[in-house]
Amino acid sequence: MAKLKMKKKSTSTDMTAMCDVAFLLLTFFILTATAKVPEALPVDMPSSVAQTKLPDTDLAIITIGKGADGKSKVFFDIKGREIRKRTLEGMGAKLGVTFSEEDKTKFALMDDFGVPLANLKQIIDMSSADRTKANQPGIPMDSLNNQLKDWLLVSRRAAIDIDNKELQIAIKGDAKEEYPQIRKIMDILQDQKINSFNLVTGMRDKNF
Repeated sequence: MAKLKMKKKSTSTDMTAMCDVAFLLLTFFILTATAKVPEALPVDMPSSVAQTKLPDTDLAIITIGKGADGKSKVFFDIKGREIRKRTLEGMGAKLGVTFSEEDKTKFALMDDFGVPLANLKQIIDMSSADRTKANQPGIPMDSLNNQLKDWLLVSRRAAIDIDNKELQIAIKGDAKEEYPQIRKIMDILQDQKINSFNLVTGMRDKNF
């Protein structure tokens, strides 16, 4: 008995729905993603397995690392726009530097910085891209001109005045930074009775 031959039919899959889903997912991720802001002082943080997240406000971050010239530099950042503005006002009054309302508004939107207060207006007037490329010398913290100590003191007062909260402190140091430089910062903190602070680290796989 002869076998019946089935006619072969061409098969096709409508990919329209799949393309629509892929396009919607791509659009969603593009619109919700946050671009990483380049750091003014990039540091290679030490690794740890700790997963404690730092707060988004009422926080001061002290960054210490080596610049392009190989010298250790200290940068400072404050999380919280109103606290930043109040701190700039306080620093200006303390060291006799005048800042306009426009300066204060721009400063409230900035990230970390590393210049003496007298040169801060030049950094404020730069675009974010130029600010990242600028060769900032670091905030003075020697015995005759310890502006880092002043920034900490004034920002802590501003946090209490605005939010009635104690400003949290975090140190973000390069893994290869020399201990004496870190010790200077810790001495400044202890002088202000700050014995509890955070160390910013990079994530490391628990299996290593």
